[in-house]
Amino acid sequence: MLEGEVTMTAPTPPANAEELARAVDRDGVEFLLVMFVNLHGKACAKLAPAHTLDRLLGEGLGFAGNAADGLGQSSADPDVVAVPDPASYVRMPLQENLGIVQCDLQVGGEPWPYAPRGILRRRLERLAGLGLELKVGAEPEYFLVRRTEDGGIRVADELDDAASPCYDAHAATRALDHLTTVSRAVDALGWGNYSNDHEDANGQFEHNFGYAEALRTADRIVVFRHLVRLAAHRAGLVATFMPKPFTGLTGSGLHLHMSLWRDGVPVFAAPDDPRGLGLSQQAYGFIAGVLDHAPGLIALTCPTVNSYKRLGAGAATLSGSSWAPGYASYGGNNRTHMVRVPDAGRIEVRCVDSAANPYLALAGLASAGMDGMERGADPGAPVSADLEGAASVPGAGPLRPLPPTLLHAVEALTGDGVLREGLGKTADGDYADYYAAVKRAEFDDYHRQVSEWELRRYLQV
Repeated sequence: MLEGEVTMTAPTPPANAEELARAVDRDGVEFLLVMFVNLHGKACAKLAPAHTLDRLLGEGLGFAGNAADGLGQSSADPDVVAVPDPASYVRMPLQENLGIVQCDLQVGGEPWPYAPRGILRRRLERLAGLGLELKVGAEPEYFLVRRTEDGGIRVADELDDAASPCYDAHAATRALDHLTTVSRAVDALGWGNYSNDHEDANGQFEHNFGYAEALRTADRIVVFRHLVRLAAHRAGLVATFMPKPFTGLTGSGLHLHMSLWRDGVPVFAAPDDPRGLGLSQQAYGFIAGVLDHAPGLIALTCPTVNSYKRLGAGAATLSGSSWAPGYASYGGNNRTHMVRVPDAGRIEVRCVDSAANPYLALAGLASAGMDGMERGADPGAPVSADLEGAASVPGAGPLRPLPPTLLHAVEALTGDGVLREGLGKTADGDYADYYAAVKRAEFDDYHRQVSEWELRRYLQV
């Protein structure tokens, strides 16, 4: 739950093929993970020898899009071709001879409109056309667990059973090997790790590193998840970014700190803000856009059936808090809101969870925020009340609840013209409709399952 406001000087990324080749040679990289993510945020990759780099950059690397899943293809379609982005290159800290490059997808030499990274890139290009740059800091949370003999999971550290374990020094020290492994890896990447902590749930952790341009931060989130899973696996543990793996514990978020810049000057900052939050009218417009489009946005920021068990947790957790918003609201330094203003010149969006595809979440947030700015929208006065479990605020009227399930959120997404435009079009229609169809099928699959809860409640009816 730290702030994400720190920025560090990372190594200058390769700007072109020649610089990438020199970086790979400098780092002694023998193999490259040629990587992209699908609709679900799954990291897909092939391992390519570094000596094929010229071919990779010239021709790309083919993948069966239907096998990768979530890319709008059937088995009858031609390959999607992954073309490495030189600026995304990183040397894998936990494997000395391995590098990673994120890729943009093409089919027939044209950008593939179902590729999440491409969707975000197009949205950022629109911002750039207005002279704006979106910068983002991320706060990824996850659990360390062990498998049980019956196929379930338990918190990895059996001693980590306190009712209020957040920032627990003893629990963090017992996890020192894992935390320091991740911290050193993030520092080796040049991202500027500045904090690692035990979070509010038993077995839950968070790492904080410097903010960057939005596409770069999305790439970093993908690599970070890969690193954490690998570090946990090598220690005989499982790292899970499932939003809510335990009924009675706080779920995991991916809080995003966002600011817009023009020519190196922060657009969101205004020291003379009459509301006292240090924000400009553009920032308030951006907030209003995010709140106005919240129902559909949630389908992108909370993309699983499980996500809504975190959003709806309220105080039904061991610690008594969920740290997840229930309403489309904003306020100052108040963590019960969907949008929090922790400091002048930036906002924190707290409705994003640990399973979110960072490219799609950021594309949706950028689209909603820009719509609010272009309309000159106003979110109204900030709310200072504690909204954990609240239904209304005295003097402010009823609150606007967030969608209670993935199905509700998906229906809101399909009805939101701004988000439709922001996600773009495919040869078969709007990407929003493709996304909705995939998520409706996911919800339907879940809804057909008979759970242990149902057996306990209804077996003797």
